[in-house]
Amino acid sequence: MEQRARVGNRLLAALPPADLDLLVRHFRLVELERDAVLVRSGDPIERIYFPLSGLIAFIMDMPSGQTVATAVVGNDAAVGLLTTLQSSRSPMTAVVRVAGLALQLSPTRFHAALGRSRALNGAVQTHNRALMAQFQHVAACNALHSVETRLARWLLHVHDRADGDVLPLTQETLAEFLGVRRTTVTQVISKLRDSGAIRSNARSSIEIDRPRLEAAACECYQLMRRRIDRIILTEEVKPPPLAAEVPVFADADEVHRHTTMQGVTGQRPRGH
Repeated sequence: MEQRARVGNRLLAALPPADLDLLVRHFRLVELERDAVLVRSGDPIERIYFPLSGLIAFIMDMPSGQTVATAVVGNDAAVGLLTTLQSSRSPMTAVVRVAGLALQLSPTRFHAALGRSRALNGAVQTHNRALMAQFQHVAACNALHSVETRLARWLLHVHDRADGDVLPLTQETLAEFLGVRRTTVTQVISKLRDSGAIRSNARSSIEIDRPRLEAAACECYQLMRRRIDRIILTEEVKPPPLAAEVPVFADADEVHRHTTMQGVTGQRPRGH
């Protein structure tokens, strides 16, 4: 990958050019296929991913075999950075739920750059604080709010990181977001359709009405956005003015012209 290739990940875009250069030479562009498992809970973290597009869910695997989503990330974050909390094993499973592209590198390369860059350390700390905030809000929301309002909130999180109002989500994925059976998902979707928050749903996609979906969601959606935005705005490394050396990609298509893309299929989630 070219040293001066541009990136389309918010976390990377916030780094000063000299700090970003420590990583850029080691990146490989990969395709994230839907339902690919990037890392499983308890497994060693062998790759770090900076998504350019798509959506990845962090999943808790229960002893019963059930799975439940605890957070979602897109091009605003990364997968694998929790290794900076002194563990080389993943505390959760990361599964691609909306296909996209990502920049990938090894933890060894990343930690070498981390040891040379205060800005990168700051960005990682900001990322982990924002992710922890999402975990906390999701836990509270699951305990306090109805399944209908929680589904509306999850759909808004996905819409924030997807292109367009048609979200490529299966009922299995929605059941995983909510920690319920598919029959419950069917009932909840029907209620949201009656309210107009969901315009239509097919076997593997849902079309939403954003304003009505926001009205149907619990207050957690806005609370989470405000809290995470405060963390990022307060602590994020401010990006330098756009310059010829390291401008930021507007979309992933331009990255594709600079790199050779590899596919990431990974393992399939258990039970899918």
